[in-house]
Order: sequence, then C-alpha cells, then structure tokens
Amino acid sequence: MAGLRFHVGSIFSLFAFFFVGANCFYLPGVAPEDFQKGDPLLVKVNKLTSTKTQLPYSYYSLPYCQPERILDSAENLGEVLRGDRIENSPYVFKMREPQMCNVVCRKILDKKTAKAFKEKIDDEYRVNMILDNLPLVVPIRRPDQENAVVYQHGFHVGLRGQYAGSKEEKHFIHNHLTFTVKYHKDPVANSARIVGFEVKPFSVKHEYEGEWNEKTRLTTCDPHAKRAVTSSESPQEVDENKEIIFTYDVEFQESDIKWASRWDSYLLMADDQIHWFSIVNSLMIVLFLSGMVAMIMLRTLYRDISKYNQLETQEEAQEETGWKLVHGDVFRPPTNSELLCVYVGTGVQFFGMILVTMIFALLGFLSPSNRGGLMTAMLLLWVFMGLFAGYSSARLYKMFKGTEWKKITLKTAFMFPATVFSIFFVLNTLIWGQKSSGAVPFGTMFALVFLWFGISVPLVFVGSYIGFKKPTIEDPVKTNKIPRQIPEQAWYMNPSFSILIGGVLPFGAVFIELFFILTSIWLHQFYYIFGFLFIVFVILIVTCAEITVVLCYFQLCSEDYLWWWRSYLTSGSSALYLFLYAAFYFFTKLEITKPVSGVLYFGYMSIVSYAFFVLTGTIGFYACFWFTRLIYSSVKID
Repeated sequence: MAGLRFHVGSIFSLFAFFFVGANCFYLPGVAPEDFQKGDPLLVKVNKLTSTKTQLPYSYYSLPYCQPERILDSAENLGEVLRGDRIENSPYVFKMREPQMCNVVCRKILDKKTAKAFKEKIDDEYRVNMILDNLPLVVPIRRPDQENAVVYQHGFHVGLRGQYAGSKEEKHFIHNHLTFTVKYHKDPVANSARIVGFEVKPFSVKHEYEGEWNEKTRLTTCDPHAKRAVTSSESPQEVDENKEIIFTYDVEFQESDIKWASRWDSYLLMADDQIHWFSIVNSLMIVLFLSGMVAMIMLRTLYRDISKYNQLETQEEAQEETGWKLVHGDVFRPPTNSELLCVYVGTGVQFFGMILVTMIFALLGFLSPSNRGGLMTAMLLLWVFMGLFAGYSSARLYKMFKGTEWKKITLKTAFMFPATVFSIFFVLNTLIWGQKSSGAVPFGTMFALVFLWFGISVPLVFVGSYIGFKKPTIEDPVKTNKIPRQIPEQAWYMNPSFSILIGGVLPFGAVFIELFFILTSIWLHQFYYIFGFLFIVFVILIVTCAEITVVLCYFQLCSEDYLWWWRSYLTSGSSALYLFLYAAFYFFTKLEITKPVSGVLYFGYMSIVSYAFFVLTGTIGFYACFWFTRLIYSSVKID
C-alpha cells in the first residue's frame, strides 16, 4: 500500500535544527544538475495513486501514450515498498525552449480501455510524474489566504460531469497538460537548475480537418496561429470508440528560488500554529505529571524513607504501612517472565530505530529528494538494532534467574517480526490480487526475509550472548520465599481500570501530531516536520515514564506488588487509543469504499498500533524498573 509503505517518517546538533522542517539538507554526493539551453529534459512517470482505494498502479496500466521502449528506473527498497514504479515517458522537453501544443499520440478507445479510464476516474486516481527528482504538482490557490498556494501531488486522470441541460453524468479525461518548469539561472555560467515542476491539466476535445496523419494540424490548439488551450469548455469524453488526442505545452519560468531551497515551497507548513498548540497541550500534561512525580519523590518518599530508617524496634517495623510492607515481594519474578523479556527487548529495538531515524531525518539525510530513504533507513536500523534487543532481553532474563538464554533469544528474534510479517504477507496477497503495483515483488520479499534471517537474527544472538555473560543485576532487597497475600483492592486500583486510565495521557500527548502523520500517509501529503515530531516524541517518552511511575507508586502503596506486567501495560495501553483513533479517522476523514482497501487500512494500522504498544510499554517498564530499584535501595532492611 503506497500510503503506509510510508511516505513517511526523522536528534540533532542544535536546538535551532528543530525547526528546519522545511529546509532540506542533501545527502553527501547528491549534486545538483546544471542544464544549458537546449539540453533535453526527460520526464519520468511514477505510479497512479488514489486516496479512495490506497492501491497504487503503474502509469502504463492505463492506455496512455508510450515511448518506443519502456525503461524501469532503479528503485531502492523503500521505493518498492511504497509501490513506486518509475519509468520513462514520451514527454521530452528542451531546457528553456517553450513548446506549444505538442501532440504525443492519438488513441481510439475500445470497450476495455474506456472501462479502465472510467474506473480510475471514478476512484479519483492521480498521475504522478518526476523531472530532475522533483515531483509534479498542481498549484491550487487557498481562498482563505491571499497569495497562498498549496500543492497537490500529481493531476487527476479525469473528472466526472454533465453537459449543460443534461442530467446524465459523463467521464472526461485530462488529455492536455500545460507544464511549467521553473529554473534558477546562474548568471556567470549561463546554465540553469530546475527548481519547480508544475502542471495545469485540461480536458479538450481536439478537432482537426481531413484525415489524421502525423502532420495533421489541430484547429483547437495550434502553435502557428498562437491558439493555446486555456480552459476545459469543450471537454474530451471517455467512451467506447471515442478518439482521444494527447497534447502538452511547456513553459519555462525563471525563479529566485535557489536549488538548495527548491523543496521549501512543497513542504511549507500553512498550519504550524496547530503544531505549536499540540506541543503546548502536551507540555501541560507533562508539567502536571512532573508535579505529581516531584511531590511523590521529594515529599512522600523522602518522609517515608527517613521515618522508616529511624524505626528502632521490631515492633515498630511490624506496624509499617504502604509500599514498604511489600519489600520482600516487590522483586519476585512475574508470571510469564520470558514473554515480558521478549517484549522489553523488542521495545528497546524499536526505541533505538525511531531515535536514530529521527536523528538522520533532522540532520537532512532523509530529505524528500531521497525518495524511499525514510522507509529504507527504518528497515535497516530495525535490523541492526537487533543487537540491543538481544542484550536487553537476556539481561532481564538472567535477573529473573533464567538459564536457557538461547530459547529467549529465539523468541526475541522471531516473535514480533513473525507476527508483523504474517499480517504483511496476507495484505500483500490482497494487493497482488488487485493487480496493484503496491504488491511487493518476490525478489523484494526475499530481500526482506534475508535481512531478517541473515542479519537481524544473528545480531540478536550476539546481543543475547553479551547480555547473558554480564553479571546478574542484583535486587536491592531480598525476596521472601513465601509470597505475601495481596489485600483486596479499591475499585480504582483494579488492574484493568488503572491500565486503561494510564494510556490516556500518553495518547493525549501525541494525538494532534498523529492526525498530521495519518494525513501524510493516507492522503499522500508531504510530512517533513521532524522537528515538531521529535519534540512530541520526547514528550511521549516523559509522559509514559511519569504516568507509569505515579500509578506504580499508588499500586505499591496499596500493597500490590505485581508491578512488572502492570508497568508495561499501563503506558502500552495508549496503543489501544491509537487504534481507536485510527478507526475514527477512517470513518470521518477518508473516503475509502472498497472492502479490500478497508482491510488494508486496518491491517496496516494494527501493525502500527502493535509497534506503538511495544515502544510505549517498554518506556513505562524501564521507568518503573528504575523507580522501584531507587526507592527500595534507599530503605534499610534488617
């Protein structure tokens, strides 16, 4: 699915870098190309995309004009997973040489080709093209702001409408394209660099006199008579046996925009105030939780520990209350401790992947000019972070007195990836059944399996081996041989209730930014505000840690020492709210009507929610792990 094969995706030398969202830096070695006047400019075509179906198709799946030989461009792993299919096209320009009314080809539609065009028009498919690594955009003026322009990816295949005086709906195709190539001129070398690629599509029923041949001149669009296409007043209908003539104009505009800043207009944020509101909203949550944590740590705990350490007699010790009572059980290994080790290891792997991805993105290494770079980077980082997954799970497993480190390593290496791969494989089969270019080819599937088995699994084993060789993490207090009975808990301390409550605040800290990420993925818009995203990510970490510590303290005060799993699930439950929000977004913002597309959406969002659960759960677990060790190591136990 083009959407979730992510458009998407992201630590930083200076605070100023946080807001370079739109100012892209380019990968070392990616040099600008200089064009002299008259140099050929080769336009490439990419996939057809639709926000209604989320199923990409290759450009030539529709009977458009074709070059003599169709050549595929080399694509990286991320591009293939996004469903990109970049090929050459019959559109060839000459630098700074305007052209008017160039005829590309003439087509007579049969029943099959007319049906293909109609289906794509009904599903609101867009045609995507590329020139000098810049995507083709349609500029649209915003009525609410003067001189404000937003850019839409690609142009619609066509549109539906009615003739004046008729109620019957017809399909019309955009068969005339007016391209605008913007360039920045070097006054010294007289060369130019391309800084913009725009189009205005029109539907025109071209007319000509006599029989059609290669030298036929159109009467509706004639460069000799300076007659240009400026509107779609006489549109080209799509139907069986209809003749369609595809034409284009090319205009060249000199621009003040420099090559290094050419992506800025594409990535300009028109609504950055909403992002600031999101961050302020999240910071309020953080301040509230920080106040509670500070109160617990500085007042309650300090007083409790001081008082406890001053107890002189055994009789007084027996009268102790609250969290101190369970010191002999608090570090008792939990049930299903192996599964907890696996989930914690996987969470560390995810945390490392996201953190490093965001560093690269903020430093500009994953700029939109590097198409598919974000997806490729995330996959490779996931694979290499297997080292930390193995290390974390083995260290925890050894602390729980586990001895079979190879068993825990295998579970860590296979459990999460196998679940995700199974869902991905089923969804890919559905996409393949729709004959979409979004279906991952067998070769790419093999490459993914190789990354998993050939690199990730061995690294998890290496990490586990190192982790298991390390000395065991010693508990700050001794564990009693006989488990203490847990008293009956108040209704608000019920595990289900407190876990569900715990997930609300971490989700509340990120849900506004989540809206923009979902819009980027499913409505095919640019997302490059990694500065904001990083701040929100830091807020998410702090929120998950603090809410888990607060609820863990209340739990221990209630003499309930079963905190291991509870700490993981408390912050991890925010993933449930993420999935529910994704469902809300589906029904309110998207116009997906096909059942297959709906299955794809919820399939991919379930993968995202599962990953979010593992990430947030691990953050909460480690916060609680640190907190319990801190408070119990401060208490003198006789």
